Amino acid sequence: MKVILRTDVENLGQLGDMVEVKSGYGRNYLLPQGLAMLATSSNMKVFELERKKLQAKAEALRGTASVLAEKILATPLTIAMRVGDNDKLYGSVTSTLIAEALEAKGVDVDRRRILLDSPIRALGDYKIRVRLHADVVAELALSIVAEKSHIEEEETQAANAVQQPVESDAPADAGETE
Repeated sequence: MKVILRTDVENLGQLGDMVEVKSGYGRNYLLPQGLAMLATSSNMKVFELERKKLQAKAEALRGTASVLAEKILATPLTIAMRVGDNDKLYGSVTSTLIAEALEAKGVDVDRRRILLDSPIRALGDYKIRVRLHADVVAELALSIVAEKSHIEEEETQAANAVQQPVESDAPADAGETE
């Protein structure tokens, strides 16, 4: 089946390319999603008339993705995770967790755009790729740190309480009552 691409399709082609695809892929995905149209002589004429509109729309999407990429580059991300022995994470850091942490910082990214080869299972600093557009890939600086446990927090508070004397406004013999 020959189709004309109405937008850039990853691993297939760019806007305006005429490509040969399997009929199931064309009928069930490309045509219903509006990503392509059948390559007939009448559709070629229609496509040439709307090419400028489609190119302008694609440029607008690319520009939006570039702005979002700059925002991601300027936003270092730190995720605190529970750890066990040998600083091994209890769970793992997935693209969903990263997307939620980015959203909390005001950057809205779909989790499917975050490219992880495998879930992160160790503490450290990572460079994560985020594909925002076919031509725009941002790199996110991610740090995975150990979350303080309740026991460590209590020990820290107790150590601070011992180091800092408690000041009292009451006189020393005010506690004695008869």
